[in-house]
Amino acid sequence: MTMSTTVRQLLDLTIEDHTLTVPLVWDDASDPRTIEVFARVVSRAGGESLPYLVFLQGGPGHEAPRPFHSSTAPAWLDGALAHYRLVLLDQRGTGRSTPVGDHDLERGTDAVAEHLTHLRADAIVRDCEAVREHLGATTWSVLGQSFGGFTTLAYLSTDASSLDDVFITGGLSAVGRHPDDVYALCYDKMRDASERYYRRFPEHRDVMRRLVERADAGDIVLPDGEVVSRSRLRSLGSALGTDDGWQTVWSILERDPSSNAFRYDLMHAMPFDGRNPLYFAFHESSYADGHATRWSAERTEPSDFRDDPTLFTGEHIRREWTETVPAFRPWRDVTLALAEHEWPSIYDADAIASSGATGAAAVYVNDVYVPMEFSLETARLLPDVTLWVTSEHEHNGLRSGPVLSRLIDLAHGRRLR
Repeated sequence: MTMSTTVRQLLDLTIEDHTLTVPLVWDDASDPRTIEVFARVVSRAGGESLPYLVFLQGGPGHEAPRPFHSSTAPAWLDGALAHYRLVLLDQRGTGRSTPVGDHDLERGTDAVAEHLTHLRADAIVRDCEAVREHLGATTWSVLGQSFGGFTTLAYLSTDASSLDDVFITGGLSAVGRHPDDVYALCYDKMRDASERYYRRFPEHRDVMRRLVERADAGDIVLPDGEVVSRSRLRSLGSALGTDDGWQTVWSILERDPSSNAFRYDLMHAMPFDGRNPLYFAFHESSYADGHATRWSAERTEPSDFRDDPTLFTGEHIRREWTETVPAFRPWRDVTLALAEHEWPSIYDADAIASSGATGAAAVYVNDVYVPMEFSLETARLLPDVTLWVTSEHEHNGLRSGPVLSRLIDLAHGRRLR
């Protein structure tokens, strides 16, 4: 294993950049392939000896945020740095960790699809362990947001002894269930979210009907050339899974659909795009605990969603997007191959239950991506992780600022639920 480190000051923060060369395939000494994994350690003045907290980003397929004191910084940054040195890991395949991108497609469908099978949460855990050992930490704590929470459960399945406290926000995944169970329940959540939206803005139901008619006629063309299908248009509802996402939906639906403002705003509001192709090609695998996905979201669509095009969808990807979305066309064959891949089990319920994990987790009542019902089911495996079940936030509550601080207080007995 090779590694490099650089240290610099960024305003009042000390930034250490670490790059490690690790195996692409852990536990296979006969496979010589390697990738780079990048982690950034951030500490405040006077906090250079604090314990480590590694942040695992949502996704899959997104890099860690950058540590700026600005509108682009994570709102929870200062809260984390009050207690920890923060380790911002670019998960394998993202950011500065040998990123997956369109250039990879030159290697051919089979090679790229096989490569992507090695980017799952269990491999990310092994990368984390390599970084932890590189930093000289006997143990550290972890903050997992969404897919990062899924990865935390994988961590507890194999390497719980490396973890102090675990903090999970919107990421208690279903354990031992088929992805069909998850996506079917997510449709129920999106039905509720759609109806809540239309109760507030009933006039927008007719607006949505007219937009669907325009989409069916091929009359909504985005600046990148995408001819928006009705399924892509309906995926605008993914925004309803965030604290202020209803404002995004409202702002788009009030615009003239022939205007540049509508076309550009709709393009930027799409939940999957070409910047992070891994998120589209790899998304359903995040729920595959020992199953092939075979377009689970598409297969589990309820009849009322087929009959009523005004019902919004969330992270329900569609096979047709490999044909209709310009950024996804090059990824068509890879995505189709991954949909048929038999993913191995990634969680060990017995190991999680015997992990002795401590910490706290935020479970959001109206979460449209990670349903509360399955979160509470999984939480029973973690009796010493304090639950905060709330309707105060949606899935992105961590980004609002006080969520992490509340979880730290709960974990350390400074606050009652």
